[in-house]
Amino acid sequence: MFQNLTEKLGTVVRNLSGRARLTEENIEDTLREVRMALLDADVGMDVVKEFLVAVKSRAVGQEVLRDLTPGQALIGVVRDELVALMGAENSGLALQAQPPVVVLMAGLQGSGKTTSVAKLARRLKEQERKRVGVVSCDVYRPAAIEQLRVLAEDVGVNFYPSESDSRPEDIAQKALAAARTAFDDVLIVDTAGRLTIDEEMMAEVQRIHAAVQPTETLFVVDSMMGQDAVQTARAFGETLPLTGVILTKSDGDARGGAALSVRRVTGKPIKFLGTGEKTEALEPFYPDRMASRILGMGDVLSLIEEVEQKVDQEKALKVAEKLKKGKGFDLQDFRDQLEQMRNMGGMSALLGKLPGMSALPEAARERVNDKELGRLAAIIDSMTPHERQFPAVIKGSRKQRIAAGSGTQIQDVNKLLKQFTQMQKMMKKVTRKGGLKNLMRGMSGQIPPGFPMQ
Repeated sequence: MFQNLTEKLGTVVRNLSGRARLTEENIEDTLREVRMALLDADVGMDVVKEFLVAVKSRAVGQEVLRDLTPGQALIGVVRDELVALMGAENSGLALQAQPPVVVLMAGLQGSGKTTSVAKLARRLKEQERKRVGVVSCDVYRPAAIEQLRVLAEDVGVNFYPSESDSRPEDIAQKALAAARTAFDDVLIVDTAGRLTIDEEMMAEVQRIHAAVQPTETLFVVDSMMGQDAVQTARAFGETLPLTGVILTKSDGDARGGAALSVRRVTGKPIKFLGTGEKTEALEPFYPDRMASRILGMGDVLSLIEEVEQKVDQEKALKVAEKLKKGKGFDLQDFRDQLEQMRNMGGMSALLGKLPGMSALPEAARERVNDKELGRLAAIIDSMTPHERQFPAVIKGSRKQRIAAGSGTQIQDVNKLLKQFTQMQKMMKKVTRKGGLKNLMRGMSGQIPPGFPMQ
């Protein structure tokens, strides 16, 4: 998300380098580029105009501090205004009401409502330790009811059945009564959508809202809809007393304009981002962190939180102990690390949270992709336990067998073994005294200018 905007804003900042002061003239030139970058990112025209006025009023005449370049000074102003535009701070769910707290999900068909119900249920169960129930009021699509039943079973929450001949508001009320009996902390209500906004759909969701009086009414919108997302948000905001937004499919949107526009149009905070198809792919939305990611500064805090939540700490400790005792880092350890990365959303998701990654050449970024991770995992899976522990034994006939078993070429196997040998050498350096500093110093020639080094 925001890849295009990040690249263009990075170019804008580099063009300001060498200036001693931010003047009205060079600010005007720069803001023209920022304007084009925002419009290309599908941000609404009204939002762009307001944003640029705010940036200009703060930036013109601003002195450049001794340790800042004009580009850095301007980017500080842009970052602050991006944070303000996206809502200033994270806004979580209001869960302090008398249980079961009702969360109503509304949005168009295909926006990702049902999947978001499951994602939110999983998050509430695992992160908030809540007892959760879910129900579908989509009587027009029996497949949607069955989909939610399967997802509820997958994430381990209560599912309350729906009858296609019942009124949606009656289904919601019946589920609320059952949730009380089951002592659920939260009931999430999935509503029907349409391909386009129509009066019948809006009237129905209003009736459901009146029947269950939800504490949270969340508008679920596909970020890839661009300006259509903004128009839909406006319509739902006028119909329902929304409390927040869930922006789905953000991993597939390189522009990201909807995130910058929906917040302003609805006046309600973006509470979560859907970052993939799996039920764990839901992130809280932090405007300050997102602003840093847009500007290529990374999002280390979110990365740390993700590591704490999704990395298998037991396996990580075992690898650390092996290295500490001088035992080798083998291919099974490498395979486990690949799996950990996939659990965290893959390499592209991880790199998006690291500072300076926007400065990497495009060719280098293209080489880092999750398909390659899958290929490496398949090659290792085709090896015997002995081969994973002692890769040196993998010669001609073994390579042929491994390539055939993984659906790859012998050259791919050779490439993996070469990469693994390099990684082993790096691991040995890390385990020595001061090894991490030596390792980073040795890698410094391969890291692009502007990448922060500690």
